[in-house]
Amino acid sequence: MAESPGCCSVWARCLHCLYSCHWRKCPKERMQTSKCDCIWFGLLFLTFLLSLGWLYIGLILLNDLHNFNEFLFQHWGHWMDWSLAFLLVISLLVTYASLLLLLALLLRLCGQPLHLHSVHKMLLLLIMLLVAAGLVGLDVQWQQEWRSLRLSLQATAPFLHIGAVAGITLLAWPVADTFYRIHRRGPKVLLLLLFFGVALAIYLAPLCISSPCIMEPRDLPPKPSLVGHRGAPMLAPENTLMSLRKTAECGAAVFETDVMVSSDGIPFLMHDEHLSRTTDVASVFPARTSSHSSDFSCAELKKLNAGTWFLERQPFWGAKRLSDPDRKEAENQTVPTLEELLKEAAVLNLSIMFDLRRPPRNHTYHDTFVNQTLETVLSARVPQAMVLWLPDEDRAKVQQRAPRMRQIYGQQGSNRTERPQFLNLPYQDLPLLDIKALHQDNVSVNLFVVNKPWLFSLLWCAGVDSVTTNDCQLLQQMRYPVWLIPPQTYLMMWIITNCVSTLLLLWTFLLQGRCKKEREKTGLETAVLLTRINNFIME
Repeated sequence: MAESPGCCSVWARCLHCLYSCHWRKCPKERMQTSKCDCIWFGLLFLTFLLSLGWLYIGLILLNDLHNFNEFLFQHWGHWMDWSLAFLLVISLLVTYASLLLLLALLLRLCGQPLHLHSVHKMLLLLIMLLVAAGLVGLDVQWQQEWRSLRLSLQATAPFLHIGAVAGITLLAWPVADTFYRIHRRGPKVLLLLLFFGVALAIYLAPLCISSPCIMEPRDLPPKPSLVGHRGAPMLAPENTLMSLRKTAECGAAVFETDVMVSSDGIPFLMHDEHLSRTTDVASVFPARTSSHSSDFSCAELKKLNAGTWFLERQPFWGAKRLSDPDRKEAENQTVPTLEELLKEAAVLNLSIMFDLRRPPRNHTYHDTFVNQTLETVLSARVPQAMVLWLPDEDRAKVQQRAPRMRQIYGQQGSNRTERPQFLNLPYQDLPLLDIKALHQDNVSVNLFVVNKPWLFSLLWCAGVDSVTTNDCQLLQQMRYPVWLIPPQTYLMMWIITNCVSTLLLLWTFLLQGRCKKEREKTGLETAVLLTRINNFIME
């Protein structure tokens, strides 16, 4: 048993070497942690919290990261899926900050000074700058994602609460050790009040938690139907007839697309203002890569290949590999016209919903693009009810000429006199909606774009009728929300978690108090707690 302190001393020196990058034993005058070292420890803890928060933000942003990829392509001209790189960088930051914080806490438990090396200090400042730059960029360029983050708390708050309780319980060890090492009464009382104040706030946090998934299983609404966003873009090139077929195979009810009008008045499927991302325009019309998509005639559009890009640069990370027949089909995809889409959709029993994009000012059909599109829909001789009309331009005329066409509105309130039957809104608008009241008024609600199971589960519990998604094959397989907890069960989880944590906090402070008495009795200033634990194991 006499070897334990020496063993712990070597262990403490190894920790000190990693933290301060000095192997030699500290002189006695440097065995105390200075105020500057305490400040750096505070910055380390803050960096850990910031990096952990940024990891959470990154995981939530994965639902919408494809929009970020498209944004960079439009400004950079080079396609890259940033999902993997994004997660890798964030994971490295969190891992580094976590390990450094763990070293500091272990050193504190061993009674060693916290002399952080200058290299670690520079890296901590770099991490803080990176996180700050990311937050500023998010606020400037992608402000709506703050609403996504607030919404995500309805899905994650119950589990974040349990994690926070576990964190504050573990933090009690170094806090109790510090409490008993402080000799002045004022700082001791301040530390105690601060720690238990934070613990109390965490314990009572569920009072502010509200989630639609805290409900009785018998009250679970029907599963939302699926709307394929540009079809099934993880299984086939977006806005193509192959994507339409894959949408039907996924069990989706609606194919959502984007429609433009060509220079000769033919509506066709295309999302981007330029053709470079989803066609081979650079090789077929190299001098016109910067031309607007609507400036091409239908004959010119038919010369373009709309599928090879999908095989060359998979637009979605994690999408499954295509079979050989699917690869051959993708290689032969062209830019489809709206008429072709409507006729094929009628065969597959799919409804069509589309955004209609106005051509440039110098375009022949700049003012009549709505009429051109409507004429195409009527001439296709498909059931009007299979078309979900989303454009607001000339809506009254459209309703007059095609009364059985379903009118979809992209906003909840307006000056219109008629009552909407179908709302198509971003999923971030969920907190603004009273789903039950809308259902009582026979209004259906579709939210876009939903790709991750956690978000789909949240909207499912909220009673949303349908969601627009890029990942119909994944959501179609879901038979139940990711989690669903009855209120009484959640209440018991809350009480048990808090009670166990409270008992552990009290036990920690009592154990550290005994360690203090042993230090005073033996004069041993390092590794007291580890020695006691080691002795307990040996016995």
